[in-house]
Amino acid sequence: MFRLAVVAAMFAMAIAENVHDRAYYEAKFYDWMAEHNVKPETGAKFIQWLENFANNDDIIEQTNAKKLSYTLGHNKFSHMSKEEFKEYVKLGLNKPKELVPAARIHAAPTVNGTTPAAVDWVSAGAVTDVKDQGQCGSCWSFSTTGALEGAHQIKYNSLKSYSEQNLVDCDNFKNGGSDLGCNGGLMDSAFSWISKNGGICLESDYPYVSGTTKARGTCVQSSCSIDAESAIKSYTDVQTNSDEAMMSALAQQPVSIAIEADQSSFQLYKSGVFTGECGDSLDHGVLAVGYGTSNGQDYYKVKNSWGSSWGMDGYILLGRGAEFGSTGQCGMLSGPPSYPNL
Repeated sequence: MFRLAVVAAMFAMAIAENVHDRAYYEAKFYDWMAEHNVKPETGAKFIQWLENFANNDDIIEQTNAKKLSYTLGHNKFSHMSKEEFKEYVKLGLNKPKELVPAARIHAAPTVNGTTPAAVDWVSAGAVTDVKDQGQCGSCWSFSTTGALEGAHQIKYNSLKSYSEQNLVDCDNFKNGGSDLGCNGGLMDSAFSWISKNGGICLESDYPYVSGTTKARGTCVQSSCSIDAESAIKSYTDVQTNSDEAMMSALAQQPVSIAIEADQSSFQLYKSGVFTGECGDSLDHGVLAVGYGTSNGQDYYKVKNSWGSSWGMDGYILLGRGAEFGSTGQCGMLSGPPSYPNL
């Protein structure tokens, strides 16, 4: 009891540095807990969560007051500090030492105006519902399946959902791969493994569990049938640091990209075209599914793997154009971006 009182007193000191008083944050925090159906196990954990929530609430309020091209908002990560958030989602981009070279490089068009003004593979029906990687550094597998699902739909006019768990469990050194399951991976190496494997299984036959069990599973690919139509012939890297090349590739199909996603503004992103500072130290694999312009601000539309409650129903619009430097917003042009060929 004494320890809890000391913790509460320390929180009262910390909250004094926030914009509002404790009652303000506590009322919002109780509503947030009810909305997300979560409950801290101890009083000390409650204090910790509330302090994080208050700090994040201030970030949201102060950012939105600037009337930027994007807004922040509370989501399922609101009770986490930036460090705790990074540990939870385990930003899982990990480049292997050895990598099969891309079959070719998708270069920027040599003639201006050869790409459409806007592209949206979601509305075109080439993108599956937003998925959730949970507490596992498997972002690379979701970006990989997303790119494969798009390529398959465009070629066969049939949208299938492919198994991230198949990649997490089986694309490793033991099975001729080079990725590391919940400890990270890279989309290019996953494309290569799928090619050698003759394809992967459907999500329905090999469902995702790593995000909840926290443990790497053993490869049980023998319990499902590999979809022959998912066999990748090769993969293509997109010319780096080029909006023109990226847009040209996206006009063809969804593209796997790597970004830096470890900032609080990314953690709390809610809507609009994200133009905030985010760096280019790549740590997260996602899927670019289109581009366009909103209220005069050019953007890329990106599918994330943190569930539909994050961002714009699981999506984010990243700023597009020279103003974001050669590597693009959050480093998305520098990966290099890539896509599979069926």
